[in-house]
Amino acid sequence: MRQSTPAPLPRGRPRSFDMDAAVERAMDVFWSRGYHATALPDLLRATRLSRGSLYAAFGGKHSLFLRALDRYIAGALARMDVEFDPRNDPVDGLRAYLAGYVDRTSGSNGRRGCLLVATAMELAGGDAEVGRRVAGFFKAMEAKVTNALSRTKAAGRLADGVEPATAARVLVCFVEGLRVVGKTAPTRTTSQAAVDALIGRFVR
Repeated sequence: MRQSTPAPLPRGRPRSFDMDAAVERAMDVFWSRGYHATALPDLLRATRLSRGSLYAAFGGKHSLFLRALDRYIAGALARMDVEFDPRNDPVDGLRAYLAGYVDRTSGSNGRRGCLLVATAMELAGGDAEVGRRVAGFFKAMEAKVTNALSRTKAAGRLADGVEPATAARVLVCFVEGLRVVGKTAPTRTTSQAAVDALIGRFVR
């Protein structure tokens, strides 16, 4: 009579924590302190993990930072997909996109700044993996804005002489500049006035 082979037991103890929640909490720490100013004890407190668990799950501070940055980028691009939903009027989409930046660059929201901009200034020039992510994000954002402006042009709403790709690059530089200026906590009126002045040059 053949004996059945017992099923292999899993190696090690199963993870008993939410990986996504841990990455989210780590992202908040990096966002508040910056990469270099964030120490391992800061991450252990935020993620509520032991040193061994953090290294086993993420491989260390740099790998965890890349996971956090990927999460931040994915969230930003998903938000743009909602704002630029092709089922909606493209001009409304552009205004929604810019309104989001007004919200994120005014008052206390603006003072917190942008994780991506801060990362670009701190690391992108000396960290190839970070540099690729930052460049990829800006390229993806520019493509989404170009598409929205192309649909605006097709609808006859783009101002004369405006080319979607060139205008998209200007808009991306503009909104990221707003993120930097936002660190001084400008009023909503100030941010909105800047947005209105620019969009008025592109859309009729």
